[in-house]
Parts: sequence; C-alpha cells; structure tokens
Amino acid sequence: MEKDLNWREYIITRLIKFSGYSAVIFVSLIFFFLLKEGLPTLAEVPLGDLFDLRWYPIESYYGILPLITGSLLVTIGAGLIAVPFGIGTAIYLAEIAPRWVRNLLKPLVELLGGLPSVVLGFLGILILSPTLRVTLNLPTGLTALSGSLLLGGIAIPTVVSIAEDALDAVPKSYRDAALAIGATRWQTIWRVTLPAARSGVLTAVMLGVGRSIGETMTVMMVTGNAPVLATGLADLFSPVRTMTATIAAEMGEVANASTHYHVLFFIGMVLFLISMTVNVAASAVVFRQKKRAERVLS
Repeated sequence: MEKDLNWREYIITRLIKFSGYSAVIFVSLIFFFLLKEGLPTLAEVPLGDLFDLRWYPIESYYGILPLITGSLLVTIGAGLIAVPFGIGTAIYLAEIAPRWVRNLLKPLVELLGGLPSVVLGFLGILILSPTLRVTLNLPTGLTALSGSLLLGGIAIPTVVSIAEDALDAVPKSYRDAALAIGATRWQTIWRVTLPAARSGVLTAVMLGVGRSIGETMTVMMVTGNAPVLATGLADLFSPVRTMTATIAAEMGEVANASTHYHVLFFIGMVLFLISMTVNVAASAVVFRQKKRAERVLS
C-alpha cells in the first residue's frame, strides 16, 4: 500500500513539475519560432528602411515605426482608462460595497471580461465610432480614441478581478488597527489597505496592460488602420494602425517566405519583446517591494 502511494506521489510530483516547466518551454519555443522566421528580415531590408515612417509593402516600404507608435498610443490610452476605473471599482467592491452588492457586481464584471473582442469591435463600429465622430466633430470616428476606449473596457474586468482579490486578502486586523488610532475610512483604504495590496494591484495593472497590447480584433475594427506616425496624445483623435492589426490583416494574404512574410514575423518579435519588457519591469518592482517589506519586518 505504501509503495502504491509512493508511486502516485512520484507521478503527481513529476506532472506538477512538468506543468511548471512547460510554460517556460512553450514561451521559449514561440520566441525561437519568431526568431527563425523574423531574423531574415535584417538581411532583406536595411535597418534604416525597417524603422522608416512609411508602411506600404506593395511598393516594398516596410517602415514599422508608425505601427509601433500606434500600438503604444492605443495601449497608453487604454491604460489611462482601465487603471483608475479598474482600481476604483476594485476598491469599491472590496472595501465599500455591501456584501449583496459585491455578490451581484463581481460576477457581472467577470462576465464582461468574457465577451468576445469581435463583439465589442462590432459595437464600436455601430455605436461608439459614430457617437465620437458627431460629439467631437471629427472627420471619422475610427480613431485611436475609439480603440483606447474599447481596450480600456476590455482591460477593466481583468484589473478589477485581480485587484479586488488582492485587496480582499489584506488581513482585517490592518483595517481595525488603522481605525482604532483615529484614521477615517478613506485614510484606511488609501494609506493602509491599498499599500498592503500593492503587489497584487500592480500585477492586475500589468495583466490589464498586457491584454491591451496583445488585443487584435477590436483595434483592427475601430482604429481606422492608417499606418501614420503617432507623435503625441493629440493623435488619439486620428486613425492609427497597430502591430497586432497589421499581422492579422496581412498574414493570410502574404506569400510564404517572402520579404513581407518575414517582416510580419519581425513585427511579432518586436511585440513579444515589448510585452516581455512590461512583464519583467512589473515583476522587478514587485520583487523590490517584497524585499523592502521583508527588511522592514525584520
């Protein structure tokens, strides 16, 4: 009997380890595939032309700078919307709302996170874009602002769900101690609960921003798909084109192993590196905060 249990524990342990290693292995394989298909770009297109201001592959213009700035602009706009609304909603659910309101709203928020992006893009074309065009007197409603609003809406459920769990995990004794020394309810939330849950809230923001960077269908449908260089937040009111939308729109029609094909994979490499940089930076901040907290407790 003990021998059977040992074998079961051995198998289960190995399966758990394999599951942990598989995440690293799969990400590495994806990156190596991107390198294999994208690195030939550097031999086929001069580096100066690759970071030029014009994207028009039919005439062999492969400047990806407008695509990078378009992606960053839409992502920054989405972050400016998702972070305050997401964290504010999480604070309300975890600290202020009655239990019955929380039990009602949290499933609804998570349900919004499961809506297909193509549905939101369809609603953006039919409702949001015409409304913005008329309200702001724009030539077209298919702008970076439309994409930012929809991406912000897509990221909010992720931020709310994870941040609310992090706030809820803060021990009740922290709140009681703050209230006992005369802090108001808002001071307790702002100066005690939120700092105590900082690492979880930062993780929520990181995942929300990461989802915004990688979103495809929504931005392809509502941003206008114009590969124009974005130089500031004022370009939120102009059409842009993102890296993800470019890959999705052109990969199905490009000739295999052509220069255009390799450039699209090079764009995927750039997108992968940007996402990895965001994740590594956020992880480094969380790690430093944990170390600082350990020093304070010791």
